[in-house]
Amino acid sequence: MHVTPVTLRSASVSTVSAGPSLAQAFVAAAEAIGRVSGGESLNAALADMKHRASAQTLAAAAQDLCYNALRSYGVVDVALERLLQRPLTDSPVRGLLLTALAELAARPKSAHAVVHQAVEAAALLGYSRAKGLVNAVMRNFQRRMPELLSEIEATESGRYRHSQWWIDELRQAYPHEWESVLLESNRHPPMVLRVNRRRLSTKAYLEKLDRAGILARALGQDAVLLEKPCRVERLPGFAGGEVSVQDAGAQRAGPLLDVRDGMRVLDACAAPGGKTGHLLELADCELVAVDADGVRAQRIAENLSRLKLSAKIVVGDCRKPELFWEEKPFDRVLLDAPCSGSGVVRRHPDIKWLRRKTDAPEFGRVQAELLEALWRVVAPDGKLLYATCSVFPEENGAQVDGFLLRHPEAERLPLPGLARNGNQAARPFEGQILPSAHSDGFFYALLRKTTA
Repeated sequence: MHVTPVTLRSASVSTVSAGPSLAQAFVAAAEAIGRVSGGESLNAALADMKHRASAQTLAAAAQDLCYNALRSYGVVDVALERLLQRPLTDSPVRGLLLTALAELAARPKSAHAVVHQAVEAAALLGYSRAKGLVNAVMRNFQRRMPELLSEIEATESGRYRHSQWWIDELRQAYPHEWESVLLESNRHPPMVLRVNRRRLSTKAYLEKLDRAGILARALGQDAVLLEKPCRVERLPGFAGGEVSVQDAGAQRAGPLLDVRDGMRVLDACAAPGGKTGHLLELADCELVAVDADGVRAQRIAENLSRLKLSAKIVVGDCRKPELFWEEKPFDRVLLDAPCSGSGVVRRHPDIKWLRRKTDAPEFGRVQAELLEALWRVVAPDGKLLYATCSVFPEENGAQVDGFLLRHPEAERLPLPGLARNGNQAARPFEGQILPSAHSDGFFYALLRKTTA
């Protein structure tokens, strides 16, 4: 049977006034979710929203709504399809319904307010004709919520809020840990700080946090875990470069690369510059930071300025080292390769909506090209650290194994302290960090260019 899609043409979106209501937050979130549904990253959609928002509180409220909806992948999107009589093609209205359904599922005791504000949001979006549809869908969901959620969560994709192919990949890769990886990926991420050891010790900074009434504990080396996330403006010494926000797993890169004073260091695919700053905090070195995205490269400069550190920043394709090499080899190279981002989905929940199983070959091709190109600039006896924020083996161990087969002069070095399950003796080269209560998912492989 042929089904005619529902299409409700929009007028121009209303300007949101100061003092935002839930309806106004729904408007901003609906636009962002609609853009994500069209293939855009949530970061880009939120950046544009924050630029246009008339109040900081509106941007914050809309961001929370977006995260709630996107973390519910596999539940509210399936519920919406079951509640609609015909497919809905208008992205903003669909984004509104996904956002409002997720909010209703999270706050069932506030159902009356959520439904009313969702209907008001349809008018603010410029879709007055959709008010009846939004009201009907929301009230139908309210009535059928226990039944619908029970049915959807009986499936693996609904229970774990990930695509089935993603679940299958993790189960095959991590027979004992796949479920914990999925559950951690749906939780709110921890807020971890990196103390700038050039300015003060971790102990001294913990004392500053204590005086500021912020509960925290050390995670080892320069990492500090906050008991509760807070705005960076509340962090003592943040503006002066005493501390940065950086996940504990990401902080492993600097020490693993073993950077020392006087070395030439390349940070490839460096934006937004968290690892760049850490390398410069660890050693007084000559560092070149390269990234293909000019806007993101500007963030490297901003981060280094706050830390009162400096590096040569180049906007360019790291697969073309002639842009920044100048025929002088690097003692150390950090390759933070583009990847699926499967290890950081709790910070970027849109990844669960945007990634497809078929994306793997393209990521693999780019990763292999970067490894080949950057290996050329490594000095004899120098080291290259291959890093991703992925938990998929084909982007990690398999990529490194393929590189080693092509390069007999490359030696893979042990990674102290990174063996999964603590079995360092049996798996000294294991570089996979899985998502946990204090770390996102990362992978590291350290390669040395032998002189033989």
